[in-house]
Amino acid sequence: MRVQLLFLSLLMCSVSSTGMAEQQNSFTLYLVRHAEKQADGSRDPALTDAGKRRAEQLATWFQDKNLEDVWSSDYRRTRDTVAPLVADSGLELSIYDPRELQALAGTLLDKHHNALVVGHSNTTPELARLLCQCVVAEMDESEYDRLIVVTVSAGGTAVKTLTQNALLPLTDDPGP
Repeated sequence: MRVQLLFLSLLMCSVSSTGMAEQQNSFTLYLVRHAEKQADGSRDPALTDAGKRRAEQLATWFQDKNLEDVWSSDYRRTRDTVAPLVADSGLELSIYDPRELQALAGTLLDKHHNALVVGHSNTTPELARLLCQCVVAEMDESEYDRLIVVTVSAGGTAVKTLTQNALLPLTDDPGP
């Protein structure tokens, strides 16, 4: 009887530690498009006032997400979208080349870090597809509020899409 109890206890510990190890090995990648940009006709426009508010709200939303890495393409609108988060968190901003999404996907998967990646309407869904090897809808040029969450664990990759406007309602009032 004691041997059976000991065996059962060891089995429970093994299952428990396997579950904990699996949970520790999981990580989440958050993919967003840059916030609203000015329509000034330039190749590298700044954010609009609404875009600046969205960037501030994203910084607040990501405070409890245990981010370890923040990535941005080297454009003003993407860097400005993560600037409040980088300033608040003290994390270093890593720049990636949006023409090298396959390399970025490999780096993100190899690092096993919770990370935020800010990109563009054409690169954000493509990066998600590379990470999950699944179907991800295209993003319209006018869409600024999609947040793609890719969770990677030993059990596989899960993808969900959130709407930032539902999580972080933008208002016309910039507040104090």
